[in-house]
Amino acid sequence: MSQTLAMTVNGRAVSVTVDDPEMPLLYALRNDLGLTGPHYGCGLGQCGACTVHVDGVAARSCQLPVGAMAGKRITTLEGLGTAGKPHPVQAAFIAEQAVQCGYCANGMIMESASFLAQTPKPTEAQVREALASNICRCGTQPRVVRAVLRAAAQA
Repeated sequence: MSQTLAMTVNGRAVSVTVDDPEMPLLYALRNDLGLTGPHYGCGLGQCGACTVHVDGVAARSCQLPVGAMAGKRITTLEGLGTAGKPHPVQAAFIAEQAVQCGYCANGMIMESASFLAQTPKPTEAQVREALASNICRCGTQPRVVRAVLRAAAQA
């Protein structure tokens, strides 16, 4: 039996009809709402590619049942900033050229934005610890750390 769930995604009230409320939020975001910022990486919540904000806190959308998201505020990479007015973390990632292949970028940016909201003036060690669970295979971690520190300094 289908179930319709109401939630707020990127500041907009939306509803998603699902057959299985245990389906990962990631699938609803990508397949039903057409939001491709969060990526499918490992499907186990270990890589961070699928990170979104739920009520302002970074969370792995591949592990969140969509049925538990009714009434929640969800922000994806698309809702963090715009091309004309990027979020400070997005602007810093561009300035530092912190993306190579781009697959991890969603998770790195979303985790960083959530982290900086809680820790506005971090040390380099704190940034590295906050992003330790986000996997990047390209080797851009030093640029990512510089980008997060840049965003913190500009806030």
